[in-house]
Amino acid sequence: MPPLIMTPNAQPQLTSADLSVLGPLAEHRLLIVPQLAVLLGVGAATATRRCRRLADARLLRLERTFNRLPAAASIAAAGLQTIGSPLKPPAFNLAEYRHDVGVGWLWLAARAGRFGRPRTLLTERVMQARDDHHAGAHGAGGSGIGLGVFGADGRVRRHYPDLLIELPGGGNVAVELELTAKSSARMTAIMSAYASDARVARIVYLAGSETVARTVDRAAAAAGTADRVHIRLLAADGIEGASVAGTRDDGRALRSARSRAVMCR
Repeated sequence: MPPLIMTPNAQPQLTSADLSVLGPLAEHRLLIVPQLAVLLGVGAATATRRCRRLADARLLRLERTFNRLPAAASIAAAGLQTIGSPLKPPAFNLAEYRHDVGVGWLWLAARAGRFGRPRTLLTERVMQARDDHHAGAHGAGGSGIGLGVFGADGRVRRHYPDLLIELPGGGNVAVELELTAKSSARMTAIMSAYASDARVARIVYLAGSETVARTVDRAAAAAGTADRVHIRLLAADGIEGASVAGTRDDGRALRSARSRAVMCR
């Protein structure tokens, strides 16, 4: 009788809650544990245990980038394969960390209907991958914003907002988290793209400072999009879990994660 060979099952039995973590992670570069806790309707400790289980199965990565800040999860190649996602594994960019965390909170707010009840909610990562897959269809259609001008490399140039919300009654809402001011030329190009795209009925800007807000306002006026652009000034502590300066030296807990999901009312 041949010996019985036991091989470990590398793929855990995934629950609906596991899939509720992996699915959204595929659409983002990262989500912090407090955001996943809000998403699942559980406490941070429970969300952490679930993430660690999926990390042990190599379906996601769970890392604490900064001391005293929440751990962040990002999906791995095996996780994408498990849920049948065609997206590539996200690349980590330390310079974009605070922005990525902020977009996660905006995404949760959009899911909760803060910008209108969504029929479809698209992240920048999903929109870019969709357009890359179709190679722009020679500039027609596409998920990005604008008429689809060709660049020097022959690829269609479009602008991608942080979030694009498609509403049941028609019309899209673009949501932009603008923490630092872009150059006047870059902002003018973005507003020109919005001006040329009638699919977007409203553009909501969350500005990180009054300087950023003024830059957006001037560009919108110059492009003729001021009637569609709505600018909201983000509070200094409006992105929890993203700023080292925002943590307490005495180690006390950060404010409730759930309160951050409504930061853009």
